[in-house]
Amino acid sequence: MTRTTQAVILARGLGSRMRRAEAAVALDEAQERAAAAGQKGMMPTLGRPFLDFVLSALADAGVTDVTLVVAPDHAMMRDYYERQAPPQRVRLRWAVQAEPLGTADAVLAADGHVLEAPFLALNSDNYYPVASYEALCALGGAGLVAYEGEALVRAGNIERERVMAYALLDIDAQDVLQGIVEKPAADHPLAQRAERWVSMNLWSFTPRIFEACRRVRPSVRGELELQEAVMIASRELGEVFRVVRAHDGVLDLSRRADVATIGDHLRGVVVQP
Repeated sequence: MTRTTQAVILARGLGSRMRRAEAAVALDEAQERAAAAGQKGMMPTLGRPFLDFVLSALADAGVTDVTLVVAPDHAMMRDYYERQAPPQRVRLRWAVQAEPLGTADAVLAADGHVLEAPFLALNSDNYYPVASYEALCALGGAGLVAYEGEALVRAGNIERERVMAYALLDIDAQDVLQGIVEKPAADHPLAQRAERWVSMNLWSFTPRIFEACRRVRPSVRGELELQEAVMIASRELGEVFRVVRAHDGVLDLSRRADVATIGDHLRGVVVQP
């Protein structure tokens, strides 16, 4: 089976939580500019953009081609990666998501920019372990990483109460995805299990996902959501999503308070995008 060597990074988000001021959080001038612009991927982290760490980890896992899904006004990011510091180990492509319509629409924006082969899809504001990328690349088909909830608390920068704000996964005995439950109530059966398996939006997709994204209708929040596209691909298009279970941490750069904690976790990481 051929290993996956391409990835799509969703970097179009509005960064609403990052834009929100936090009285107890002090950022330097460059960090304040990135936060005010909602440019989480460009957040200065130990002297370089956070996205450098993400690209470097992908390269460590053998990914060679990366498509960045960005907003129309992405001049700061493009200038950095095309003129100031072009990556040496990954080739970048750019896909523009014209409006922030949701994560399914963001993935759809990459159609035509990736090869007709499996690709990883991930957030620009999360730092995932290299081992997670390697496991998904080895699948060579549709799948995702499921993170055990307590491990996210223990090994990352995510507080226990934040874990329940993510989607929980229904996985069968053969490690195949059966369902996704967004922000479940505390008494939901998935939330009551000893091990709660969480989606941190790290996927392996085949090109079939683009057709599924086209079929998505707006959610109650008015967004075209990627988890709905996944379930359409599973139920209507016959896609089987294999699950890689991980007892590991993920770093989440959602709020200004996350900037310092992420720097602490990444200190000492060798970065070579």
